[in-house]
Amino acid sequence: MSNDQSAMNELHWLIDMVQTIEVGLVVLDRHYNIQLWNGFMENHSGVSPNSIKGQNLFTRFPDLPATWLKQKMESVFMLKNRAFISWEQRPYVFQFKNYRPITGRADYMYQNVTLLPLASLTGQVTHISVIIYDVTDIAINKLQLKAANEQLERLSQTDGLTQLHNRRHWQECLDHEYDIYARYSGMASLVMIDIDNFKHINDSYGHVAGDKVIQHIAHLLSQSLRETDCAGRYGGEEFAVVLPKTSGADAMYFTERLREKIAASVILYESLKISVTVSLGVCEIGSHITSSSSWISCSDKALYEAKQKGRNCSVLHTSTSTSTSTSTSVNKTTQD
Repeated sequence: MSNDQSAMNELHWLIDMVQTIEVGLVVLDRHYNIQLWNGFMENHSGVSPNSIKGQNLFTRFPDLPATWLKQKMESVFMLKNRAFISWEQRPYVFQFKNYRPITGRADYMYQNVTLLPLASLTGQVTHISVIIYDVTDIAINKLQLKAANEQLERLSQTDGLTQLHNRRHWQECLDHEYDIYARYSGMASLVMIDIDNFKHINDSYGHVAGDKVIQHIAHLLSQSLRETDCAGRYGGEEFAVVLPKTSGADAMYFTERLREKIAASVILYESLKISVTVSLGVCEIGSHITSSSSWISCSDKALYEAKQKGRNCSVLHTSTSTSTSTSTSVNKTTQD
């Protein structure tokens, strides 16, 4: 076989490989006109190489992120260095539909893209090669794993019955808010909430009814929160809320609205209608609070005082150990 024939065979094999390889291959000149468009690109775009050769890439595909992509390509031309675009940086450059059987739920093909400078015999970069890899399976698997880990993280922080923060994670929120105060002397209040006469509810109606009551209170509490507030299930029938950037007076306004909402509501359980009330203790952070534990202790004292005052009221603890309370009489279903 002659050298010419051997060279022709090698060229034929090379062209065949470029056309059938399972990656997209596009060659552009200095003005972004398309010089090569392989079979992968044809299959996914529906545009044949013959019909697109010589056309401007950005004119032909106006949906491309032109400004951003041209910047990338210009750096390749100027610096003569390759550039890489990860699907995590941008899910795709070419908006191709996804036909992968494993990850059929993805609407579009996730892509990794490499931009390569192509030099002439004189060493001048005259063209650029765009190589597109279909990484949909890898991307979707990674995204699913990330979502699963985030879900596990949420579950590890959440109380199963109430869907509020569990005590461990709530304690982290409290510690964080105390640290902010210790560093910057910010304002915040802590609220402790206890369901009145809860033991009697369990004894009278059973623990399933008791769980329904706890869920009901948690739901009303969740509806009353701001995005920055942190509420958790502190104990069996006890809840705790950290209210950042909130004075004791404003926290009392929060607790009274919540208390009234709970007192006015009814829990339906089987054929029963159960009404409950709550007692609330409030403590605004200040110089008398020396740790997150003392903050809890202070709020607990206010909660205990609310119970002593006859329940169904809010009590604000102050640093001078004099407390103020707000209470309203309502009909109670149960008594101790």
